[in-house]
Amino acid sequence: MEFKAQQIAALISGTVEGNPEVSIHTFAKIEEGVEGALSFYYDPKFESYVYQTNSSVLLVPNSFEPTHPVKATLIRVADPRMAIALLMGKYEEMTKPKRTGVDPKASISPTAKLGKDVYIAPFVVIEDGAEIGDGTQLYAHVFIGADAKVGKDCVVYPSVTIYHDCIVGNHCTLHANCVIGADGFGFQPDEHGYHKIPQIGITVLEDDVEIGANTCIDRAMMGETIIRKGVKIDNLVQIGHNVEIGANTILCGQVGIAGSTKLGEWCVMTGQVGVADHLTVADHTIAASQAGIATHIRKPGQTIMGYPAYDAKQCSRANIAFKSLPELLIQVRQLQKEVDALKKWKDEN
Repeated sequence: MEFKAQQIAALISGTVEGNPEVSIHTFAKIEEGVEGALSFYYDPKFESYVYQTNSSVLLVPNSFEPTHPVKATLIRVADPRMAIALLMGKYEEMTKPKRTGVDPKASISPTAKLGKDVYIAPFVVIEDGAEIGDGTQLYAHVFIGADAKVGKDCVVYPSVTIYHDCIVGNHCTLHANCVIGADGFGFQPDEHGYHKIPQIGITVLEDDVEIGANTCIDRAMMGETIIRKGVKIDNLVQIGHNVEIGANTILCGQVGIAGSTKLGEWCVMTGQVGVADHLTVADHTIAASQAGIATHIRKPGQTIMGYPAYDAKQCSRANIAFKSLPELLIQVRQLQKEVDALKKWKDEN
């Protein structure tokens, strides 16, 4: 499957510089470019590859001004990363057509409701009263519990479990082995041990949510655990009961959000961030890797790091000072000796 540079530019509202008839048939990273490939450039630290790449077509920002000759045909766009994402999406649609049909090896309750043009793979289980929206694809070994609802045009990859009564919105993607709606971690201790607190609430995913592989989102003790519209969650993330994740927030790998915490909109929690229970985190908060959020974050738009997490710039300065502590301690001890010696001399004289 081949496309001309001019055809590609038309798809992404770009401007061609070079040969508009050059053909491409694949994608490649700029540093691994080959003839017939399309690559993209957006970060100045990779500028040297613009002049070295063997890719035939290169997406660049409108503002890019080359300082050396460029072999590739350039397509100028507002945002190369967005443009490449759109093109790769089109490519995937053409090379992986949407599946439809219900495999006879699936186990589907007679009271379940299936929408139009669904795909139900072998060994899928859909229990009583569950609903599957139009165009949704359920891959092998997916389990949909009783009275659960999955919206339109969702993709649910192998071995995903959606517990009873939980709700998944439209255009959601759930990757392999994620679990939606398992019991929240609730136990009440007494002198005899721990007594389980029933978790009678549900989990709700709104539209356009993507959940990574092996991620777990617990059902609420009462009410709802809510993942708002447009949230993107990486692999191996744990979200506790009654948590609310604000719209368009991103949670990266191994993030943990404890119960009843509310994250605002457009937040970014990078790898291994931990958030304690019953907290509120303001909109547009960015937490650096391994940050530990132990108190409310009230002010929107902060970048925080460390444990307990606080302003990233202050934390960086504190970390630099911390590295100097052994030398500072030696100096303080030496100064103390000198002060003690001066005091002794003063007392004696």
